[in-house]
Amino acid sequence: MSAPPLTTVIVLNWNRRDDLVRCLHSLDPLLSEQVRVLVVDNGSTDGSVDAVRQGFPGVEVLSNRSNLGYAAGNNAGFRHAMQRSPEYVVFLNNDTVVAPEAIAALTAVLRNDPEAGIAVPEIFYMDDPDRIWYAGGVVRLGLGLVRHLGIREPHGPAYARRNETGYATGCCIAMRSRDFEGFGGFDERFGMYAEDVDLSLRVRSAGLTVVYEPAARVWHRVSASYGSGMHPRKIVRKSAAMLYLMRKHRAWSGFIFYPFSLFAQAAGALLHTLARKPSDRS
Repeated sequence: MSAPPLTTVIVLNWNRRDDLVRCLHSLDPLLSEQVRVLVVDNGSTDGSVDAVRQGFPGVEVLSNRSNLGYAAGNNAGFRHAMQRSPEYVVFLNNDTVVAPEAIAALTAVLRNDPEAGIAVPEIFYMDDPDRIWYAGGVVRLGLGLVRHLGIREPHGPAYARRNETGYATGCCIAMRSRDFEGFGGFDERFGMYAEDVDLSLRVRSAGLTVVYEPAARVWHRVSASYGSGMHPRKIVRKSAAMLYLMRKHRAWSGFIFYPFSLFAQAAGALLHTLARKPSDRS
């Protein structure tokens, strides 16, 4: 009997040592001849690399000299990982914790469904672990709309079934290595934000699907890079990425509707914050 195919989990990091250590603790029990973990460090100065090498000897480290950003950093990690020729690759944010069965559940989708190009998990807020952050995604570029399904809702039957979805979030993406390579990886012109949507659209345009698999669960410390989902710098960077995304995919009407979509999402987030109990916001 042949051995199970190799999966490499690529964890990109930049100056988030504590988040990274928490993430690797959740991945550590999965390490084997069939599951490898590669940390791609984008020039951290907070001791992240030393923490990995001292605390997780089974984890490989690729140390970049500078912050390459999400797309270029992950692409560099993928090229390095391909030295071992993994059949599957999982791109995972460093500010996450994964359930023990998550990686196997995602790769099972790709193994059993030849039409699946990407597999994605159900993702929860780390500070509210039963509340959904991502349970699939809707993308309507002509309306300037990209949004998560299930966001801020409690887990329930509506999100407990595997199904096709509009796009994968870069928080956690599983693909066959040959597919990721064939699609040319992440478009590095994005730098940060929307490269996950772009990859999903390219995968779908080739006749493959993006599959949401709720049997795989991940918890995400949302907006750890900026401290708040509505931080002005984050809004500016996401908006720039969205404008490039719409231009790349020739969704010209999206330029008209995007400001309304952005306002609606910001208003929804604000209303949710105001609706929470004062003790929840402390």
